[in-house]
Amino acid sequence: MSVLIANNLGKWFGAEQIFEAVSFQVARGDKIALVGVNGAGKSTLMKIIAGIDSSSEGSLHRSRGLRVTYQAQEATFAADSTLEREAHAAFAALSNIEDEMRQLEVTIANPDDPQWEQAMERYGELQHRYEHAGGYEKEHRITRTFQGLGFTDAQWTQPIAQFSGGQRTRAALAVALLGDPDILLLDEPTNHLDMAALEWLEDFLRDWEGTLIVISHDRYFLDRVSNRTWEMEWGRLQDYAAPYSKYQTIKAERMERLAKEFEAQQQMIAKTEEFIRRFKAGVRAREAKGRERRLNRFKEGWNSIHGHVKAIEGPQRRKELKFALQTNLRSGDVVLALDQLGVGYTNNGQTTTLLQFDELYVMRGERVALLGPNGSGKSTLLKTVVDQLKPLAGSFEVGANVQLGYYAQGHEGLDFNNTILDEVLRHNPQMGETRARTMLGNFLFTSDDVFKQIRDLSGGERSRVALSQLMLNGGNFLMLDEPTNHLDIQAREALEGVLNDFNGTLLFVSHDRYFIDAVADTLWLVNDDGSITRFPGNYSALAAQRENERRAAEAAAIEAKRAAERQTKANKANPTPVPASAKRQLQNLEREIASLEQRKAALDAEIMQASIKQDSRKIGELGTQYAALENQLSDYYTRWEQLAEEVGA
Repeated sequence: MSVLIANNLGKWFGAEQIFEAVSFQVARGDKIALVGVNGAGKSTLMKIIAGIDSSSEGSLHRSRGLRVTYQAQEATFAADSTLEREAHAAFAALSNIEDEMRQLEVTIANPDDPQWEQAMERYGELQHRYEHAGGYEKEHRITRTFQGLGFTDAQWTQPIAQFSGGQRTRAALAVALLGDPDILLLDEPTNHLDMAALEWLEDFLRDWEGTLIVISHDRYFLDRVSNRTWEMEWGRLQDYAAPYSKYQTIKAERMERLAKEFEAQQQMIAKTEEFIRRFKAGVRAREAKGRERRLNRFKEGWNSIHGHVKAIEGPQRRKELKFALQTNLRSGDVVLALDQLGVGYTNNGQTTTLLQFDELYVMRGERVALLGPNGSGKSTLLKTVVDQLKPLAGSFEVGANVQLGYYAQGHEGLDFNNTILDEVLRHNPQMGETRARTMLGNFLFTSDDVFKQIRDLSGGERSRVALSQLMLNGGNFLMLDEPTNHLDIQAREALEGVLNDFNGTLLFVSHDRYFIDAVADTLWLVNDDGSITRFPGNYSALAAQRENERRAAEAAAIEAKRAAERQTKANKANPTPVPASAKRQLQNLEREIASLEQRKAALDAEIMQASIKQDSRKIGELGTQYAALENQLSDYYTRWEQLAEEVGA
């Protein structure tokens, strides 16, 4: 059953057409990846689906009562908002039930009240609805979501206004997930997520039963969460019933087929035009005139059927990012040596060490990806090596004949008051304006684009300016901090090709697993204690090793269980006399278990009351007691099973 149906949607901003003739149907449970270059209209289409923008033409039908949640790239919250407050606001329907239940409890507390029976009946109804809507799992869902997206317990009550931009984005994403809508619209949800949070989000969305439409440039993420791909290109939407990687193959086959059709049609047009030219004024003039009319109608029909594949102009090709990073300077074998290095920062006299390790080396020709959680010190290490920060301990040494090239995550090297052209000429005045504009054309800045100020550019445009500077400055050892941030998929693929052709050495930070797989041959893994482990291989090799380790651990656990079962059978085959002390222990243990079960039931009731009263602190305290009690009961039941086998033998 379709929950969304669009028919010939079109959108204009003034005289500029964003897209036209967009039609689709979305079924319940669809997981759709919406892809396209920056500026193609993806976010605009998503806002129209969300109902916060309207189309210039066409219609969009939503199922009655459809709950739609839209998460934009930029998060906004009230000044006094906290994670805890936002989380409970996401459960507004449950809160209404809780409020009514609390009011009914006043009546229920007095059995002599004439409304007592009616209140009890209503309370039972509400309790059933509350349980069916997941009310008793609410706190668990909140905890799981916040922890999964990397928030600590202490951050629950901190004002969101004090969070960084990345933390605010993650907070908004958490609230969107907690709302459990029918359709979830996510615009670049993977921005600011580290590996652990990315993997958690992927698992969550794969298991989630609702409908998802997501915009992302993270190809690994799209492959894992989607079963359908929408591509916005040349103002049209093309629907592919496949996840991202398969869509690429299908699209390539489709474009090849259309190119062949175009070539065949061009040959037919040429022959027809030649016939018209030869016979337009001769005895077959009427036939030539008829062919001319049919040819004109055919050209119009071809354009309307195939959209951007035009019979006259041929298939349109989008201009691609084109540049090269090459060096003629050969470095020494050891490009970077880190010895007992400690890196971090000092704030108000307080020193915080983020990374501390013994010895690490980057060798000539290596392509090292530095992986770790947000805030673990990856960017700090790069800034230390380029002398923007001082080491807290130890030392580092850049090797012989090493020329460093550095790409900063926040584009700090750019002067935001300059135009694009002025920024290039500031570092390379010898180029001259003509050569500089030609070079910038390869970075997709054409015509008057070069006169835009850096401060007015999008994140993707600033990234392309920074890459142009990296190319012009050169270097045989490139240190790149999140180089794929803000780049669309086509630009990321172009950068992968450039770095694979680069004949120098790389050390880079990235959370883009597809990019890491394509470029890295070595991983530096940040551990919880701030040390770094070296791994030979890319992300897929690491994931495969971890999966093998997980399976080996599972197999060992299964074998241990089987060995225990075999031993139990052997013990039963050769019974030994049961000491009286074992029987007494069993009887005492059964009394202890009964007492603990009573306490567990009482805690259940207390937790329910605390949930109704929205007393988060009390819920946390009781939850800790409940977990400890369950662990104790588990131990007691294990011991009971052992004693029961002995006594029953």
